[in-house]
Parts: sequence; C-alpha cells; structure tokens
Amino acid sequence: MAVAGLYRRTLPSPPAIEFASSQGKELFTEALKEGTVEGFFKLISYYQTQSEPAYCGLATLAIVLNALSIDPGRTWKGPWRWFDDSMLDCCEPLSVIKVKGITFGKVACLAHCNGAKVETFRTNETTVDEFRKHVISCTSVEDCHLITSYDRRVFKQTGTGHFSPVGGYHAESDMVLILDVARFKYPPHWVPLTLLWEAMDTTDEATGQRRGFMIISRHHKPPSILYTVSCRQEGWNSITKYLSVDVPLLLKGGDVKDVQNVLSIVFKSPPADLRNFIKWVAEVRRQENGSVTLSEEEKGRLAIKEEIMKQLRETELFKYVMRWLASESSLCKDFCPQGADKSFAGDSLTEIAANVCCQGAELLTRNSMSYGTCCKKTEVKFLTVDGEKPVTLVSGSVVTSGSEQGIDMLVPSSHTEPTCLCEFDQGSCKCMHPYPADVLTVLLLTLPQDIWHGVKEEKLCTEITRLMSTDNLPSLLQEEVLHLQRQLHFLVTECGFASSS
Repeated sequence: MAVAGLYRRTLPSPPAIEFASSQGKELFTEALKEGTVEGFFKLISYYQTQSEPAYCGLATLAIVLNALSIDPGRTWKGPWRWFDDSMLDCCEPLSVIKVKGITFGKVACLAHCNGAKVETFRTNETTVDEFRKHVISCTSVEDCHLITSYDRRVFKQTGTGHFSPVGGYHAESDMVLILDVARFKYPPHWVPLTLLWEAMDTTDEATGQRRGFMIISRHHKPPSILYTVSCRQEGWNSITKYLSVDVPLLLKGGDVKDVQNVLSIVFKSPPADLRNFIKWVAEVRRQENGSVTLSEEEKGRLAIKEEIMKQLRETELFKYVMRWLASESSLCKDFCPQGADKSFAGDSLTEIAANVCCQGAELLTRNSMSYGTCCKKTEVKFLTVDGEKPVTLVSGSVVTSGSEQGIDMLVPSSHTEPTCLCEFDQGSCKCMHPYPADVLTVLLLTLPQDIWHGVKEEKLCTEITRLMSTDNLPSLLQEEVLHLQRQLHFLVTECGFASSS
C-alpha cells in the first residue's frame, strides 16, 4: 500500500479506483471488450509527466498533440520534431504559467495555435448527458481525445484546478479513466463520470468562468501558419474588450460617412498594445554544424506564407488600409513595429523576436539578463537553393553562459510591391516581412461580422460588410482568417465578453 509522504500522495479511494489495482484492471479489461479505451493506447504511447507543478495544462496538451501525430513544424532537440510542455509558450509566457498555471481558454488557444482542431465545452454550455456522449465517442476512436479541466478537491485530492486527458470509459459502472499528468503525485485512476462532471462544474477563480472539457482532433489539412493572435502581453484582455465591446459602440455612436471614417474609428484611439495583438509567425531554428540549408518542408511552409501575403495584398480592403495609413502619417509610425524602419542587419535577434511571434522565440527572449544570455549582431542572408528564388534568412547567434548557438530565422518575402504610402515602407527592410497594413487588414477581417452592423447608413453598412467578409477570400487567406477568428473567439469567451453590436 502506498504511504503518503514526499514521494507521491495516497490516492483517496473511494471515490477513485487506482488504474493498476485489481479492480482497476478489471474495469479496463471490460472497457477494452466494449471498445471504449481505443484512445488509451495512443495516449499511453506518448504519456509524460508535467515538468513543473503548474504545467498540467501544457503536459496534457503535449501528450494529446503527439498522440494525434501533429507536426510542430519546428525542432525539439537535434533534428527531432516533438511536442514538449516547454515548447507551448505562444499564448502565455512559461514564466507566468510556472507561477500561476494556465486557464481553460488559454489551453484551448494553445491547442489551436499548434495545429489542432479544438471544440470547447464549459459546463454551463452543455449537460452531463452530452458530456457522457462525447466521452464515449472520443474513447471509442484513436483520432480525437478529450481533455478535462476540473477541481481536484471534489475527488478528495490535494490541490485545486487541474488538467488531464481522459483515457477510457466503463459503461456499466459509468466511470472515466483519468490519465493524471502529475504522475509524481497520483497514478492514473477511474472516477465516476457524474463526479467528474461535478468537479468540472466549478468556477476558476482566475477568470470567474466555469471549467469544462475540450475535444482535440486533427485538421484535414494544415492550419494557418503566417499570422497569430498574441495574448502574451499584459493588455490582451483590454484589447479583446475593445474589439468585441467598444468598437461596436463607437460605430453606433460615431459620425460614419465612408470607409476611411470606419478605419479611423477603429484605429485612431485603440489600446496601446493593439499593434502587437496580431503577430506574424517567423520560424526560428538552431543552426546545425554551421550549415545553412532548407528542407523541402521548410521551403513549402515559406511558400505558403508568401502566398498568403500576396493574397492579402490583393484584397480591396488592403488598398483602403494603405490609403488610410497614408492619410494618418503620425499613426503609421505608431502601428509600425519598433525598429521597423531600420535594416534587419542592425537589429539583434531579441529585438526581432520581440516584433514577431517566433516558433521557438523563448530561446531568444527568455529572461536574457537573468540567465546571462546575450545575442550577437545579426546578418541578413539570401539563400538560393537549387536555382530557385532566394530565401531570406536572418542569422546570428545566442551566447548563454559561454556557450554559443547559431540561430536562423526564416522570413517570408513579398511577391508584390505595394505603393510606398507609408514611411515604414521606405526602410531597407521593405518586403522582408509583413507590412503594418498587412496586420491591420487581417485584424479587420478577423473581427466578427456583426460588429459592422452598428454602421447606421445602410449603403455604407453594406459596403463595409462586403469588404470585411471572408466568404469570397482565396482559400489560403480564408483559412488564415478563420484560424484567427477562432483564436479571438477563445479569448472573448475567456474574458466573458459579448459583442455590443
């Protein structure tokens, strides 16, 4: 029998039944015959413990993403691409998660950002019977998995909010197998489904929202890879409120005569961090043996990013945004990333990483002063592969505690040359990364359509709705915008905001 101490905890039983106990084995054997532990084998193949006490959400998600064979599109260690909880930092800094943990909405956003299809269900949005149906459905197949967010205290366990994947279901006893990712604390265990529902039907004090569950599966095709909603900065919740609540009110109360007026209302007095809310994704990788080569996969991802940029700049809305920026020259500077009018060659890797959402940017920006990390000057390289058009690389090195690591950042280049209406476009970094007009355009397309219904003049309302519609966008750009819309939806839900339109 396990003894409580520094090594693990005694599993309170009842209500839980330890997976490795004779009764737990019997439940598993019967569930196996019933076909409701099919997802277990994929999950257990990639099962890992959380690497920090507050990383339960990250570890759970890493297990599920690996079980679904989703390619992170970046290396973990050496040449290997693999999800680890330390890589899941795009929606919240790891330093914050380490202290405060992570919320339900942020885990859903992380799953979405990292290429998974996500369906979220808070307990106030569904029922225990519907939850049971989803559990049976997910545990009967290998291609989707269910993550639960619950309060441990309902199971008489120590701790409060926790995340873990569900590995199986036993119909006769109506029990669920929880694969607890805090393996150092509690082993996997069976609990009554109705009790798990009660544990999920609790309020997270950090958000004031109910907990719940989410279903994670694969997309039929790779999701967006150029733009992402960044909720890492302190003011992301005020930006979410501004976009979902304040903008509709401003449009209702404003003197709106044309499209330029609409753009002015949305962008003239926004929250300070709005310019950083939509980030473009740069792929960061370690240099291997000092060589600079591109794989077919890397070239393919860059080509898709460049095509998305091209499609965005061919929209009618982009042209309106460019004209508006030209008429608001002082605002143009406000919306340009810091240092954007300088050559990349004069920036350090940390400065560049601060202006994009880099896959692996934690390597470049994590507490550099505290850990003795510094970045050497960078240089721009134009790599020609097999006679194809040059690929832009920003290269440099990171020095940590005397150890130097070469870094390459793959930068999408523009197919088009927009009219230089903005001082930003005059810089020597022109066409090496998305313009401010790109980011503002994609942000407008991301906003819910009902926001524009506040425009009183009927003809203008029709015109704005047409410009902002995603229905007729080219397929790659449409997928990009829908990806961002789902991210924004998660954040709006997390904050409990509802549109005021």
